[in-house]
Amino acid sequence: MADPRVAVYIDFDNVVISRYDQVHAGRRDPWRADGARDHAPDETSSNPVAVRLAEAMVDIGAVLDYASSFGTVALARAYADWSVPANAAYRRQLVDRAVDLTQLFPVSGTKNGADIRLSIDAMEDLVHHEDLTHVVIVGGDSDYIALAQRTKQWGRFVVGIGVTGSTSRALVAACDEFSSYDALPGVREPGPVATRAVEPDPPAEQASTKQTAPAKKAASAKKTSARKTARKATSPTKAPEDPEVARQREATELLVRALQIAADRGDDDEWFFGGGVKSQMQRMDPGFKEKSLGFKTFSAFIASCPDLVETRGDGGDLQVRLVSR
Repeated sequence: MADPRVAVYIDFDNVVISRYDQVHAGRRDPWRADGARDHAPDETSSNPVAVRLAEAMVDIGAVLDYASSFGTVALARAYADWSVPANAAYRRQLVDRAVDLTQLFPVSGTKNGADIRLSIDAMEDLVHHEDLTHVVIVGGDSDYIALAQRTKQWGRFVVGIGVTGSTSRALVAACDEFSSYDALPGVREPGPVATRAVEPDPPAEQASTKQTAPAKKAASAKKTSARKTARKATSPTKAPEDPEVARQREATELLVRALQIAADRGDDDEWFFGGGVKSQMQRMDPGFKEKSLGFKTFSAFIASCPDLVETRGDGGDLQVRLVSR
């Protein structure tokens, strides 16, 4: 039997806006109220909207990793107006994961017609690529109900992913399986990020009420210089990480996320065969090879992470699970 092949369709505006409204739910319609689309997320900015966008960042890697647990991701597309600053900030993250970016300029107001374009593309792909076995719809809009229903009628397995509180209940019912974005393995709980400290005005400048134009200009330049110094002082500087250490760390993080996904999608048995775990890791990152990390076997790589995983059996019967915390 051929390996399952997965198509992923992301209504990017829907997910980003829904996540922002969910994280900052203390006010009515925060995305529109803040004009968030016109800002780029930046956790060190003095702009409060940029900081709030950073707090509500969407982890596209977690979405794609979860999709890969159903089979090989054969195609992935994200639909949005990529000229919008809030969306443009994600372009590198998406391109690095080989996601096709479909540009949708707004036809009227801020409506870009993503639901119609996404549905048409999905139907065409299912006709032209009969080997596609799974369709993952990332977005909670009720407009995707018909797409999910028709996809099921054509014999494909439909997976939905949406943000809690912004997903149509009818869409959930129309899917074969549905997961909340918030509950995906690897998605971190939203929390406050460090904001940039701005140095207060020196006492002498605050007390002065009369200054000549040259003096004011000099004081302004001094204040700007002080703020730049404060920004540098509050921005953490990291020493360059050794490349081999970085590769080992990334591989370990990949292993943990693969086991988290396996546990999320598995039954009550928390032990998983090593071969299946390795296959999941390679679907998430095709570049993973334990030999490039200096290990002769996958078992040896697993043995290098005793604080994170435990094993039983050996060889083809090797089983692994996350260490209970």
